[in-house]
Amino acid sequence: MRDIHTDTNCSSPRTPNVRLRRRSNEVGAIPAEISKSNGNNLLVDDKSKYKSMWIRAYSSLWMLASVSLIIYLGHLYIWAMVVVIQIFMASELFNLLRRASQDKRLPKFKLLNWHYFFTAMLFVYGRILSQQLVNTVTSDKLLYRFVSNLIKYQMVICYFLYIAGFVWFILSLKKRYYKYQFGQYAWTHMILIVVFTQSAFTVANIFVGIFWFLFPAILIAMNDVGAYFFGFYFGRTPLIKLSPKKTWEGFIGASVATMIAAFTFANFLGRFQWLTCPRKDLSTGWLQCDPDPIFKPDYIPLPGLISHWLPWKEIAVLPVQWHALWMGLFASIIAPFGGFFASGFKRAFKIKDFGDSIPGHGGFTDRMDCQMVMAVFVYIYHQSFVVGQDYSVEMLLDQIMRNLGSEEQLSLYTKLGKILQERHL
Repeated sequence: MRDIHTDTNCSSPRTPNVRLRRRSNEVGAIPAEISKSNGNNLLVDDKSKYKSMWIRAYSSLWMLASVSLIIYLGHLYIWAMVVVIQIFMASELFNLLRRASQDKRLPKFKLLNWHYFFTAMLFVYGRILSQQLVNTVTSDKLLYRFVSNLIKYQMVICYFLYIAGFVWFILSLKKRYYKYQFGQYAWTHMILIVVFTQSAFTVANIFVGIFWFLFPAILIAMNDVGAYFFGFYFGRTPLIKLSPKKTWEGFIGASVATMIAAFTFANFLGRFQWLTCPRKDLSTGWLQCDPDPIFKPDYIPLPGLISHWLPWKEIAVLPVQWHALWMGLFASIIAPFGGFFASGFKRAFKIKDFGDSIPGHGGFTDRMDCQMVMAVFVYIYHQSFVVGQDYSVEMLLDQIMRNLGSEEQLSLYTKLGKILQERHL
């Protein structure tokens, strides 16, 4: 009876404290910037907007210079940049659900997250490599054989690395921490799906041609800058409650600016071969290739009324510019919802930014939310509407034979046989 009485006395005052603590967490844990943004604190009315604008400007210039240098160096360096960004994003997302008090009593449990991270990296990027790419890595037979076997058995290696992590997780389970550990386990897998699924499309775009990586990134940056400045000077009408500082004026102004930038920048970037040529090996040299037809200009004559006042009679338009308009439309209307999703996500965790790696911008996850959505769209669009369909010899012969009579088919087989014999001799 004493035990029961003691338990009830201990539990009765505990409930109000828990409620009070929960209430204080819900209100007090929200940073001042977020609580202010719940009101009508539009960017145009923000008194400290000029200070924040200069901080963002300086950070943007540093990022622009760094990214420009990496793009100049070529495909492999861009790929390395994507990997570094992934590491920063994973670190920011891993820390969202971490509790210092729990981690202290679970030594080396953090390493499990990174074990799964690098296993996923080996699985995703190992599939991009092929025997043809390995031929350019080294002339050393021993290293070549090692790399070849690594790629051949890549899926087996990744599977057993994952199983090793699974066993590691089970052995690390501790009483009273089950819920926290299983929550971290599920959270890690969700992060890997979000980060690597979309980043794999980004890397695929890089090797198809730097243009298909750089151009969408420019559109997202242009839309972001346009929305910021149009909202900075003209924003009065709130756009969405998840991002109270986003306005219709900024959204519409940025959309118009992005569409203009899409048409003009596609013409400029599409004239550089080292941006448009696909990379088929792991070398780092500049590329030269026969330009794809979408990067060869079409000359459109100007109407007589217009050409009368201009020194030229026709304009050169690259076919890729018409594709660029669709990408600009997506970057203007759909891609911003990646940012809205991230805003709602941050509100759910009561944080202002995912990190503080980039002054004035937050963390790398804050900068890559729209970029990831855009990269997936560009890959799907490129594969669906830009890349020509590849036909095998069997498919071509099947199509030809369907339109020929029996005598014509026999004649064709006879001629093909003679050609093969002559080449063999």
